[in-house]
Amino acid sequence: MKKILRRAMSMLTAVALSCTVLTTAPAQVQAAAHSVPVNVEAEACTLSNGATVATNVYGTEYPGYSGDGFVWASNAGTITLEVTVPKSAMYELKTRCWMYLGSLGESRLQSISINGDSKGSFAIPNKGGWMDYSFGFFFLEAGTAKIEIGTSGSWGFILYDKVSFDYANMPALNIDPTPCDSKATPETKSLMKYLTSVYGNHVISGQQEIYGGGNNGDFELEFNYIHDKTGKYPAIRGFDMMNYNPLYGWEDGTTERMIQWTKEKGGIATASWHINVPADFTSYKLGEKLDWTKCTYKPTSSFKTANCLDKTTKEYAYLMMAVDELAKQLLILQDAKVPVLLRPFHEAEGNNNTDGSGAWFWWGSAGSDVYKELWKLLYTTLTEKYGIHNVIWEVNLYTYANSLQWYPGDQYVDIVAYDKYEGSPYTWKTSAATTAFLTLVNDTKDTKMVAMTENDVIPDIQNIVNEGAWWLYFCPWYGDFITSPKNNDPVLLNTIYNSEHVVTLDELPKDLYGSEPSDGVAGDLNSDGNFDAIDLGLLKAYLLFNTSIDLNKADVDGNGEVNSLDFAYMKQKLLGKIEKFPVE
Repeated sequence: MKKILRRAMSMLTAVALSCTVLTTAPAQVQAAAHSVPVNVEAEACTLSNGATVATNVYGTEYPGYSGDGFVWASNAGTITLEVTVPKSAMYELKTRCWMYLGSLGESRLQSISINGDSKGSFAIPNKGGWMDYSFGFFFLEAGTAKIEIGTSGSWGFILYDKVSFDYANMPALNIDPTPCDSKATPETKSLMKYLTSVYGNHVISGQQEIYGGGNNGDFELEFNYIHDKTGKYPAIRGFDMMNYNPLYGWEDGTTERMIQWTKEKGGIATASWHINVPADFTSYKLGEKLDWTKCTYKPTSSFKTANCLDKTTKEYAYLMMAVDELAKQLLILQDAKVPVLLRPFHEAEGNNNTDGSGAWFWWGSAGSDVYKELWKLLYTTLTEKYGIHNVIWEVNLYTYANSLQWYPGDQYVDIVAYDKYEGSPYTWKTSAATTAFLTLVNDTKDTKMVAMTENDVIPDIQNIVNEGAWWLYFCPWYGDFITSPKNNDPVLLNTIYNSEHVVTLDELPKDLYGSEPSDGVAGDLNSDGNFDAIDLGLLKAYLLFNTSIDLNKADVDGNGEVNSLDFAYMKQKLLGKIEKFPVE
């Protein structure tokens, strides 16, 4: 009797599902371990409750699947794939799937775990059809790997057609050292050349200093802490130029410390720009000074970010005042022959969006299209209006479904920046955050360096080496982000700073900012060791007849071009009107 009842109940359940939800095929109870490479139908994997083999969902067809159907992963439904991992290496997990809910561009999260270890949650976008999606690259030890997709609970609802697993095709990380600014100064070119030379084989150490009057005015607290724990200093020092602004702006010595760090210590300077706007922009009068409590870098309803692109608006006029304050400091640095890794308008996307709804800062509040134009406006204003060419340009991106839509374009960017914090969006611990790194590498087709420009926990250097996640540099935020053992264990910090794979201040080359031409005599076009009238004649022949010369040595004004201005400088030096060329 009990057997009959059980059979009847099973039949009723099957009928109910077919009538109210979808057409199903039996799910496998257990699938055998697969060998690499793996390319299987999703329905051949092990499915949990909430994941069902289907041909339609609530009567809606989703044509184009392969095999007998697809897997509908709803609620807490999971797909499990067991793989025999032949050797310890990097592997990639991919799927052919369809996120069918909401509007195009909206996304739903799915989680990945391997042998019970969470690898994070991934935003799968609605593309209006079947799409190939990569969950990223993972370092796995040889053995058996149990891969589970979809453990993220009620935020799932994805259709899976196929699942594949194979060795990762790792990027070359061989970046062209030419800055995006064709007129970059010799020092900037030299720094760019060094950065690209270590990228892919070393990680440069960095640390953000506190700004304003924090630490009771002790800007060295974090740096002395690192030295006390490791015997080393970071090679990169992070600055913030927020206090150079037209509202409450005051001189906190940031520019001077940048010069000291690079010229006296031989380090590398990077800077963000938390530029403020009046919290009540409607009543604000241009040029008016405000107390800092009445200013904000957060979105504010009275400041319309999109208006910054309209020259007739008050927002545009205010932005130009702010850019002028920034430009003054960059020109001081340029005159001192100090290049800077500049990260303006950072973290623009905030949470996943394109319309600005998830923005944390005012510069992202009008959405991705406005943001890209805002970035270009800043770039062209600084380079063309102010003649600033000592900047290596860093733009923040994330790895959400819409993040790439915030990218201004290769011609305006040298470095892609990622800010990694625990729980934002993952709990990383000391992992190399390899999926984030490689996503950004692939987003820019391996043409831009990728750096960890802010973080709390520094990745274990061994994880970086194992997984090939060669972040250009790491740079913990100040205070407890670096000094609390909860964020950075002092023992691991010492291991990282003394690793052969990590560059510290004492290991930077002495000629880091050696101007171009870096060897020989400026203006010596016939390579006889001297600059004289013969060299002037050779440059004249080049300008008139395009004859062959050493262009590096001919660019005596250091603007990245060889033209009549270089000829004029050479002539002035021969006549004794100037003592040296701008590059000397």
